[in-house]
Amino acid sequence: MKKAPLILSLLAVLLIGALLGWNWLRDNKLPNFRKQAEIYVYPEMDAGKVLEMIADKAQVISRKSLERCFAAKRVAEYLTPGHYTVSPRDPSVYVARMLNNGWQSPVRLSLTGNLRVKSNIAAKIASQLLLDSATVLKALNDDRLLANYGFTSRNVFSLLTPDTYDLYWTASMSDVFDKQKAAWDAFWTEERDAKAKAVRLTRQQVSTLASIVKAESNNEAEMPKIAGVYLNRLKIGMPLQADPTIAFCYDYQLSRILNRHLEVDSAYNTYKHTGLPPGPICVPTRAAMEAVLNPDFGGTWGAGNLYFCANADFSGTHVFAKTLAEHNRNAAAFQAELNRRSRR
Repeated sequence: MKKAPLILSLLAVLLIGALLGWNWLRDNKLPNFRKQAEIYVYPEMDAGKVLEMIADKAQVISRKSLERCFAAKRVAEYLTPGHYTVSPRDPSVYVARMLNNGWQSPVRLSLTGNLRVKSNIAAKIASQLLLDSATVLKALNDDRLLANYGFTSRNVFSLLTPDTYDLYWTASMSDVFDKQKAAWDAFWTEERDAKAKAVRLTRQQVSTLASIVKAESNNEAEMPKIAGVYLNRLKIGMPLQADPTIAFCYDYQLSRILNRHLEVDSAYNTYKHTGLPPGPICVPTRAAMEAVLNPDFGGTWGAGNLYFCANADFSGTHVFAKTLAEHNRNAAAFQAELNRRSRR
């Protein structure tokens, strides 16, 4: 009979040991989630709210396990803001450590579309990262910061390369600029430098002209012809007379460019000033950059196409001309078709 209490005590110890062992296994080794979930932890976010979010989005198997690991690893004290991925294969302890140590999953920063106004670019970047738009806009205008990359607030559009980049959600603008500078450096190979030299342009001038080409058309197939027109004009000292530069002077707020707008007092007014404007008027695409480096002059450089206007077939393309008389005929054909369609 005296053995009974001893046996009961031993069974209790074994039961407690088994329970502790199971809890350890549950917390440290066994997957505890049914779904993959993307979790965004903002600064000052409460650890309890983060636990609730993970439990809900990742469909936690054992909430008790997750709570134990949050408590044991003191997540409330060490929680680090960031973007995290909770995987179905993760045990609770890994998720707690991930949150404490900032083991983030990168996000995709997409710089695509019509990138021509700094405030809109700032909003686009801020919508994808933890940064606020005011901070991004300040960086785009920060000459001291941009000097570290060899750029200024006037030519910062050249630094930006439309593409998709992997970054941490908590990235700074320095991190963003680091990615952009790497893309710029990768683009400028010896071959491209030689092509720029052949058309008598610096790297920055290529970007400036490419920005005008981009603003003129989204049709990549005809970009080399548009670039050729402007390079021909530069070669003979003819003003570029590029309407997009006038639109830039008015922050792209004009619905139509009228003759009175051509009188605007600005270094970017290519109707008043010969040569290239002092900086790009939007973010040039790679296609536009390549068009400037591989232009179609429509003949000999300086003696090829000097004009272009919208195609009368309303395809969104342009027709090109070497002479003003030919250009006037093309423009008249477009206007006649426009008038005909407006009378329908």
